[in-house]
Amino acid sequence: MRLQMQISAQCSQSSMPIALYISEQVYAMEQAWFAQGYDSFGLMQQAAWQMTQHIIQLNERAKAQAKNNVKYFNRTSRQPSVCVWVGQGNNGGDGWLISHYLQQLGWQVQVMTVGLQALEKFDDEKAENHKTSMSDAIKAQHMAVDVCHQRFEDSQYYQNENTQLDMTLQADVYIDALFGIGLDRAPEGFYKQAISTFNSLAQQHNTLVIAVDIPSGLVASTGQVFEHLAIQADVTLCLIARKFGLHTKDGMDYSGKLIDIPLIPYASVEPVATLLTSAQGLAPRRQNSYKGSYGHVLAIGGNRIDGSQGMGGAAILTSASAMATGAGKITVACHQAFHGALLTSLPDAMTINLHHQDGVEKLIGDASVVAIGMGMGRDKKAENLFVRYIQAIMAKGISVVIDADGLYHLAALQADKHEVVTQLREYSKTHKVCLTPHSGEAAKLLNKEINEVESDRLSAIQHCADIYGGDWVLKGAGSLVLEHGEIYVCGAGNAGMATAGMGDVLSGVTAGLLAQQDLDSTQSSLRQAVLIHASAGDILTRDVLVNQQLGSSRTRDYANNNQLLIGQRGLQAQDMPAAIRHIMQNLTD
Repeated sequence: MRLQMQISAQCSQSSMPIALYISEQVYAMEQAWFAQGYDSFGLMQQAAWQMTQHIIQLNERAKAQAKNNVKYFNRTSRQPSVCVWVGQGNNGGDGWLISHYLQQLGWQVQVMTVGLQALEKFDDEKAENHKTSMSDAIKAQHMAVDVCHQRFEDSQYYQNENTQLDMTLQADVYIDALFGIGLDRAPEGFYKQAISTFNSLAQQHNTLVIAVDIPSGLVASTGQVFEHLAIQADVTLCLIARKFGLHTKDGMDYSGKLIDIPLIPYASVEPVATLLTSAQGLAPRRQNSYKGSYGHVLAIGGNRIDGSQGMGGAAILTSASAMATGAGKITVACHQAFHGALLTSLPDAMTINLHHQDGVEKLIGDASVVAIGMGMGRDKKAENLFVRYIQAIMAKGISVVIDADGLYHLAALQADKHEVVTQLREYSKTHKVCLTPHSGEAAKLLNKEINEVESDRLSAIQHCADIYGGDWVLKGAGSLVLEHGEIYVCGAGNAGMATAGMGDVLSGVTAGLLAQQDLDSTQSSLRQAVLIHASAGDILTRDVLVNQQLGSSRTRDYANNNQLLIGQRGLQAQDMPAAIRHIMQNLTD
């Protein structure tokens, strides 16, 4: 592991909700500020100076860690050094000013330009004559013109795939100021090669990588990285407002730890989403209560289609997770072939045959919430069951969670213009309807390709809600939740949860919370379920719980006694209920 990755982990992450914005909104914030008479170049100077201070602090942390490591001894005993990679626009202008300030503060500075012609050196009189026509980026170049610089296109790295260790570009810190938030396509030509070379050299030199505003190659409004090519930052200095794309899809893999530099007020601008990292606390239960006080979950799924062994495990995972959140009781309507296995693993569950339609419909009327679709099957018989049970749910006025094969049937019914889709959309206006697709299921629901959904997850979840109604989660890296018209991004969870059955677990958590009458609408919300689910995955894969789940005074003790720790590669969905129980207790303490 790179030394700097350890350093960047020290950057603090807020447990408070954080407003997220897309590029167009940030541009509008800037223009509104300038319209009040504030100078754009003055704002650039302010941003660069604040970033310079953070860069110095981050390098000091690196030096402090290196003192006990012989390999990095020179890092602590010589003049600090930086290599700043700058592009053409204002992001490049930020880079030029950072170079200028660091050189003034005694750093050894090198600048690598990309896409720029040879710089014209202005004398003071000529600079004054051109001042009004200069862009801010050119003004920044003029201020830093005495900094040592070279063109990437003239360097030995251009059109040279062999980036062997070269001491001429060795530096303690690499600064990425190539592209800003305007990028919306794959970098091409020498820009593409420059990003690849930057990453290779930073890795070889074990260099701390700091991105200005956003890692170059990452789309700020969507989190998209094209062809897996973007700056691999250890720290991103996020200017003005937090970008939506830093927290979903590829954003988290490339941005490292985030440091906000607000610069200007923007409270009047509505964010496109809100980042959440911690679930809401829960009040202790009343002593004078019984199982009926905490609701009855009916899980419908776990079918066995002719010629297959079926998916009974889906119903088991959903049921176990609903009970782990604290639901009072659970009934599972699954294929009778799975009743024995279900009762062996979950003896407190009740069972009924999925195909006993009259019996299941009666239970729907007795339930507090129904979760439907997990392992239900995709044949015509299963579709007919789905339609009948959804209509029964609506007739009884019951909350419903739809997942997996239920979403498949809903998409097919929409394609056939079945009336149940319109009925469900209307029903969702007055009743709780939660739908929980991953990108593949969302693509089916929207009649699109998966890459179309993944390229703009924000639009995809909004489109789903427009067509089908209800509250939605679009699962994935930085899961999106659309609830009551507001969009949230889940800031918890990890790649170990990319394994079979995790969606079934989420369905159970969602249904289990909705069933509990002692919880208010926020405590039983879809976003609360997503955060609890993600946090449970985190305690199974990390040495310590994040402070949102455990008070900081308890974190060390928990780390020393975490019997739940499994790790990302070994995590399985069946491990989750035990962790969910721990999360629920921690939220109640």
